[in-house]
Parts: sequence; structure tokens; C-alpha cells
Amino acid sequence: MVMKTIGLMSGTSLDGIDAAYVETDGFDDVVTGPALTIPYTPEFRERLRGILGGGPADVVASVERELTDLHAAAVAALRGDARCGKIDLIGFHGHTILHRPDRGRTWQIGDGARLAKLCHVEVMADFRSNDVAAGGQGAPLVPVFHRALAHELPRPLAILNIGGVANVTWIGAEDDALLSFDTGPGNALLDDWALAHTGRPVDLDGALAGAGSADPAYVKRFLSDPYFARHAPKSLDRDHFRAWVPSHLNAADGAATLVECAAAAVALGARQFPAAPALWLVSGGGRRNPAIMAALSRRLAAEVRPVDTLGWNGDALEAQAFGYLAVRALKRLPLSFPGTTGVSSPVSGGRHFSATS
Repeated sequence: MVMKTIGLMSGTSLDGIDAAYVETDGFDDVVTGPALTIPYTPEFRERLRGILGGGPADVVASVERELTDLHAAAVAALRGDARCGKIDLIGFHGHTILHRPDRGRTWQIGDGARLAKLCHVEVMADFRSNDVAAGGQGAPLVPVFHRALAHELPRPLAILNIGGVANVTWIGAEDDALLSFDTGPGNALLDDWALAHTGRPVDLDGALAGAGSADPAYVKRFLSDPYFARHAPKSLDRDHFRAWVPSHLNAADGAATLVECAAAAVALGARQFPAAPALWLVSGGGRRNPAIMAALSRRLAAEVRPVDTLGWNGDALEAQAFGYLAVRALKRLPLSFPGTTGVSSPVSGGRHFSATS
């Protein structure tokens, strides 16, 4: 049965909410449609940044309520597009403020019950907790959606998402040949660096990094972080690399160095693939940064292309994924697998919130 869904994603880059329309049966039948992004105001972005890692219960609750209401507004805006029609289900990721799977904990804020009542639509939320409880990393969860989108493409194939943290999906010749993990930082360190040095929350068009030169000795030290020695599957908290700030460098050289660190981490992670992909498809905000794309092309012995060249929406891919995952969760189909999160066997997940309860 094909369902009409809206997927919602608030990414680790802290830039805003992505909402995307998807029609799917939860298997390989996927039709994507309208999508939009609603940026956070600078004030809300700072309130959200202020509870990363946790905080006083009343402050977290206040931000969660505001976050949920902003997601309801995003749903309303997307439903205003006549191409959407009647929505059967919403996939609500919420926002990750803490991710410590090694301690059996992952925390996404977002009130699924409130969203269901505000939107008058059934909601699936809390996608990661069941995986972590089963011994998995709780992330990444998008690989099964990547596999559905790419079911007719030549394999092996790598799909790299560059949000605040970068994650990769390797898809082998067989449908169950999936490997996925967080490669390292994506935009998070660069965004924080740009905000501190330019007052803007992103390095727009890679202008700052493009004006600088990377410090190769620093990149080499960066790759000595113990995370990179771990075997996949593995995942990261956004702030894992917070201490890795090249404070000895000027603004441009620091940005160039952080770009090189992100690309070098991807290339190092690719050594864990069972077979080398001939093509890398890149989604997320990082694909819009020419400095990041150039660094990836230098370091990966393969073609590197934005997913948009295939007609995919590289800004909406993760939001689409949670619309797709909502249907799978409702049908109790697996969301994660041994090769994607490290669980011992495929695991479903999610919590269902009724629009009427």
C-alpha cells in the first residue's frame, strides 16, 4: 500500500527545517514531490545551540515546544502546495541534542503527540531509540532509503551526506550489502568557525576556505583522533570534534584546514568499503560548498557528483528519508541493519502518535 507522507528533518547544521513530500510503499516504490526549507531565526538557532548536550529541564522543554511548533508550521506550508494532496503520515525526526550510543543513549527533542494534534495527521517519531536499545549506533538511518532510490543504479555505489556530521552509505551488488557510518565532521566545525570569524553561520560558496591554505600537519594530527581507528558501523555526536579547532590559524587558513579535515576523513573511511565505488553521490549542504567538493575530488579515486545530477533533491534527501522511514516503521519493517548501525539483526523502530488521542 502506497502512503502519502511528509518527512521532517532538523539537521545538525542548525540551519533550519527541511520538509519533503514522499509517496511510498516502504520498499522500492518511491515518488518524491515538493519540498521546502524554513530557516531558523538567529535567535532560535542560538537557543537550540544552547541545549546541545542537554540543559535545565524547563529550558529544554521550552525549546522543544518551540521546535515542534516550527515543524507544524513547516508542514502547513508544504501542505499548501496543491501537489501534496491528503497526507496520511508524518515522519518527524526532531533534533538530536545528544548522541552517545556507546553509553546507550540518544536524545532527539520534538513532541510527536503535539505535532500530531497541531497537524491533524498521524505521526511517527523517535526513530533511533529502539536501535540504540538493541545495541546499535542509532545512526545513520538513511541507508535503506538510499538503497531504494538507487535500486537501478550501477553498484558498488557510495552516497555521502554532508550535514553537520558527514555520513556515507556504501551499497554493494546485493540488496543486503549495505555498509554505513559517520565519516567525521561535515559542515559543523566549518559553520562554527565561519560564525566566529565572519559573523555568518556558514562559509557561503566556500569563499572563506577558498581564500586560504590548509595546514597539512594539522590535518594529519586530526586523523589521529581515536574515532577514525574504529571499525564501521559507527556514529558521532555533532560536538565530538569540538576540541579540534585550528586556533593557531587565521580565518581563511583555518576554514581551508577544516574543509581538508572533513574530506580526508571521508577518504580514510572509504578504506573500510568491501569494494571501491566508481561513483560518489553527494547530498546535504556540503555539496554546495565548492571547496568541500574540490577536496573530495582530490582525495577520492572516483567520480564525485552532487545527487542533483540524477534528478534527486540534495537539499531534501534526509527529510524524504524520514517520510519513507515513517511508512516502514508503521509497517514494522526494519529501519537499521547489522551493516548500518551494528545491531545483531535487522531492527524496526519509531513511536506512533495518533492525531486524535
